Amino acid sequence: MDGLVFHLLLPLLAVLLVWACFAIVRRTRQRRAAWESGLTAQARVVAAYARVQMVNNVARRIQWHEYDFTDATGRAVRFKESGGPASRAVGDSTLVYYAAAEPEAATASEPSPGRDAFGTVFGVGVLGVGAVVLLGVSVQYW
Repeated sequence: MDGLVFHLLLPLLAVLLVWACFAIVRRTRQRRAAWESGLTAQARVVAAYARVQMVNNVARRIQWHEYDFTDATGRAVRFKESGGPASRAVGDSTLVYYAAAEPEAATASEPSPGRDAFGTVFGVGVLGVGAVVLLGVSVQYW
């Protein structure tokens, strides 16, 4: 059983952490492209809900919103985004930023590239260290 844990599960967890790093960087690039494109639209909130995540017996509430907007070409676009304000309710109107090449990756958050870059570096750093530690422990038992 120990062999299964060290030879299969630890490398699999390390791969999962690397994938999470990739996802963080991808979403940061999408938000940055949306902010830098200069394209904005008025969007309508079509759904607002919160999910509760338990971490170490502490509830963490994550706010989600689903938005509808029409891009510059007249195409209707719908996207979901987490982390918006809890005061934003269904039917509210808000400004969204989007890139012409990928309007489904729009964002309703205000441009804050510095804070976004810090969060990305911190998240990738923590996950990267975790992946390196897992791989080191896994290699040590080979």
